[in-house]
Amino acid sequence: MSAERNRRKARVGTVLSNKMDKTVVVGVERLVRHPLYGKTLRQTTRFKAHDADNSCQVGDKVRIVETRPLSKEKRWRVVEIVERAKV
Repeated sequence: MSAERNRRKARVGTVLSNKMDKTVVVGVERLVRHPLYGKTLRQTTRFKAHDADNSCQVGDKVRIVETRPLSKEKRWRVVEIVERAKV
């Protein structure tokens, strides 16, 4: 069972919204080079992640892992809060 869990994708991102119950929207940034011009662009992918304790605040840096579908759009869950947002 532990070998199966190690294959799960993990991402680190910033909480963009926590307005839903037990759900947060996490933005994960990645750098992509433009195919023609070669300029490096910053792209943000938004994931809906399960936050069972409602403990995440906007601006927190969190680690999320892939999991089974929990709802129509929610396929990730928050594993840990890496860094709290500065108030």
